[in-house]
Amino acid sequence: MLTRLGRFTVRRRRLVLSFTVLFMVVAAVVGAGAFGVLKDGGFEDPASESARATALLEEHFGGGDPNVVLVATLNDEALAAGGIDDASVAAAGDDLAARLDTIDGVEQVVSYWSLGSPPTLRSTDGDTALVLARITGDDEQVGERIDLVKETVTGTQGPFDVLLGGREAVFADVGHTIEGDLLRAELIAVPLTLILLLFVFRGLVAAALPMLVGVIAVLGTLLSLFLIGSITDVSLYAINLTTALGLGLAIDYSLFIVSRFREELQAGRSVEGAVIRTMETAGKTVLVSALTVAVSLAALLVFPLYFLRSFAYAGVAVVLLALAGSLLSLPALLAVLGHRVNSLPIGRRRAARADHEGAWHRIATFVMRRPVPIAATVVAVLLLLGAPFLRVNFGTPDDRVLPTSAESRQASEILRADFTGNSAESFGVVVDRVGPDRLADVGSAAATISSMDGVDRVDSAAGTYVGGALAATGDADARFLATDSAPVTWMSVVPSFAVVSQQGEQLVKDIRALDLPVEVAVEGSAAELVDTKSAIGGALPLALLIIVVATFVLLFMLSGSVLVPIKALVLNFLSLTATFGAMVWIFQDGNLADLLGFTATGTIDTSMPILMFCIAFGLSMDYEVFLLSRIKEEHDRTGDNEASVALGLERTGSIVTAAAALLAITFFAFGTSGVSFIKMFGIGLGLAVLMDATVVRAFLVPAFMRLAGEANWWAPAPLRRFHDRYGLREGDGPEPSVPAHLDDLDDPDEDRTLVGAPR
Repeated sequence: MLTRLGRFTVRRRRLVLSFTVLFMVVAAVVGAGAFGVLKDGGFEDPASESARATALLEEHFGGGDPNVVLVATLNDEALAAGGIDDASVAAAGDDLAARLDTIDGVEQVVSYWSLGSPPTLRSTDGDTALVLARITGDDEQVGERIDLVKETVTGTQGPFDVLLGGREAVFADVGHTIEGDLLRAELIAVPLTLILLLFVFRGLVAAALPMLVGVIAVLGTLLSLFLIGSITDVSLYAINLTTALGLGLAIDYSLFIVSRFREELQAGRSVEGAVIRTMETAGKTVLVSALTVAVSLAALLVFPLYFLRSFAYAGVAVVLLALAGSLLSLPALLAVLGHRVNSLPIGRRRAARADHEGAWHRIATFVMRRPVPIAATVVAVLLLLGAPFLRVNFGTPDDRVLPTSAESRQASEILRADFTGNSAESFGVVVDRVGPDRLADVGSAAATISSMDGVDRVDSAAGTYVGGALAATGDADARFLATDSAPVTWMSVVPSFAVVSQQGEQLVKDIRALDLPVEVAVEGSAAELVDTKSAIGGALPLALLIIVVATFVLLFMLSGSVLVPIKALVLNFLSLTATFGAMVWIFQDGNLADLLGFTATGTIDTSMPILMFCIAFGLSMDYEVFLLSRIKEEHDRTGDNEASVALGLERTGSIVTAAAALLAITFFAFGTSGVSFIKMFGIGLGLAVLMDATVVRAFLVPAFMRLAGEANWWAPAPLRRFHDRYGLREGDGPEPSVPAHLDDLDDPDEDRTLVGAPR
C-alpha cells in the first residue's frame, strides 16, 4: 500500500502540492471561524442529577442561583461620610442594581439593600455589599453580556469601587486569558522550534519542511473544529491541543520522513527510489504511530463530558492531518526538491561515523550488559516519583486558576475572606412535581437542610430558613415559583464555606441521602464535581480497554510479536507514573507555585489526569513505534536480537530525542499560561514526553529486550501465520522500479536515473 502511495506522490506530485495549497487557503479562511463556535464549558455530565436540576431551573425559572455578583466596596470618601447602611449609599446601591437590571439578558437582580440588609450580603468589616444577578443565554451571548456588564457597572461607580465576580465572570476571564496565552505560546514555540530544526538538519530547506507540515495540520484542524463545532458542543480549550499537538506531531512525523529520505539519498538511491523506500520504511512507522496516537485520543469519546470529547475531536483530526501531510504533501515536495533538500546549509555537516561509534549505540550496549540492576533502579525511581499521585485530590476549576490580576479572581478573594455566608457560591435544590399547594412540605425540607453543618441559610418559596427555623419571608420568595405555573419549585442553599471542596461534596451527598417529604435534585459546582467523578469513573475502564486492545493489535501488526506489545504497554504505564506524581507534587501541593506563578488549591481538576493520560500514552507509543520499527527492520535483516536493539536505538535515538525536544517545547510554551490547569497541561505533557523519550527509551527498552532475548519476537503459530499474511511489512526485494514516464523532475538538471537502474 505504501509503495503504491509513494509511487502516486512521485507521479502526481504537482497535483498533490496544488491540492495542498488549495486546502491550506480554504482551511485558513474557513477555520478562522472556529473561535466563534467553540464554548468554554463542558465540565459536567449532561445525564447527571446536577445537569437535570440545572435544566429544570432553566426551563421553569429562567435560570437558578446567581451566576454573577457585583462586589461593591465603599471608597475612602464614602467611608468617611457614612457606612454601607447610610441612606445616600443605599440609594447609590439601588441605582447600581437598577442599571444592572436594564442590561439585556440580566435577570433576577437582588442586592443587600433590596433584600432588607441581610448580614450574609455585607462584609464582616461593613464596607462592602453584594449585588447578585443571573446572566442568561448561550455561551456566546453570556460572554457578550459579561463584557457589557463590565463596561457599564464596574470600576468606580459613585461611592463604590465595583468588581465583577461569580462563575460566569470567572469563565469569561479564563476564555480571555487563554486567547492571549495561545498567541504567546506560539510566539515562544515557533521560533525555538525552527532554531532546533536548523540545528538538527543543518540546512534551511530541510528544517522548513516539518514547519510546513505543522501549518497544514494546525490549519486543517481549525477547519475541522469549525465544522464539528457547528454541529455539536466543542470546548474552547481544545484549541491548545490543536496548536501543541499539531505542530509537535507534524514535526515528529516529517522529521522521521525527511531524515530517512536524506539517509536513502546518501546511500546512493535515486530521488524517486528514496521517496518510495522512505514511504515503505519511515512511512509505515509514521502510519502505525499516527494510528496509535489517534486511538489513544479517540478513547476520550467514551466520556460524557464534552470538554474531554472535544480533545478527541481536535486530537484525532490533528493526528490524521499530520499523517496526511507527512505521507502525501511531504513526499511530493521531496520528489520535487530531490537533492536540493540539502540546500542552504547552516554550519558544517557532522562527519559520518560507524553505527557502533554512536552515543546511543554505546548506551544500549552498556545497558544490555547490566540489564537487571539498571532496570530495577530505573523502575524504583519511577515508582518513587509517582508515589505522590496516591494522594491525589480531585476538584473542579474555580477562580484560583486565574492570575491574581484577574478581576473575577479579586472579587472571589473578597467573598472568601470577608463574607460569612458565601451567597455567590449558593447552589440550587430543585423540588419537582411539587406546586404552591405543598409549600408546607417545601418548608419542612428547607428547614431540614438549613440545620445541616456547613449551611448558612436556605431560601425557598416557603421563606428563609436558618438553623432549622423560619427566619424571614419576603417578596423574593416569588422567584422560587415556576414562571410557567408548572408543579416545580426550588431552594437556594447558601454554604458557609467554599462549595468546591471536600466539605461541599459531602454536603451534596448528605442532602441527596436525606429522607425528605419531597423529591429533590441538587445542582451547582459541588454537585457537578460529585457527578463528574462518577461519570469519569464509570467510563474509565472502557477507555482503558480501548487503548490497551487497540495498541496491542497495532503493535502486533507491526512487530509480529506478542511480548513486545505487552512490554510497550507496561513501560508506558510505568513512565506515566512519574509524570502524574510530579503533577500532584507541583500543582496540588504547590511546591513550585511561586516559581511557576499559580495558586495551589489542594486539588487537581478531575478531567486533567484522564486527558493527559490519553495524550501522553499516545505520544509514548509514538516513540515506541519509531524505535521498534527500526529494531524490527534490523532484526529481520540480521536475526541478532542484541545487535538489532543497539543499532535500532542508534539509528533512531537522535531523531526521537530531537522530536521529543521539539514537541516538549510546544507543550512547555503553554506552561507560561495564566490559567493554572492549562499550565499543568503543558508542563505535565512536556515532562511526560521527555521522560519517555530519554529514560524509558535509553534504559528500560534495551534492558527488557535484552532480558527477553529472542522471545521478543515470539508469537503463537496461529498469530504468526496471521501476521505473515496481514501484518504491516516493508517492501521486499531490490529497489522498486518506476516507469520511465514518471521520471519527469521539475528541475532539468535533477538526477533522472530510474529507480531500478544500476548505479
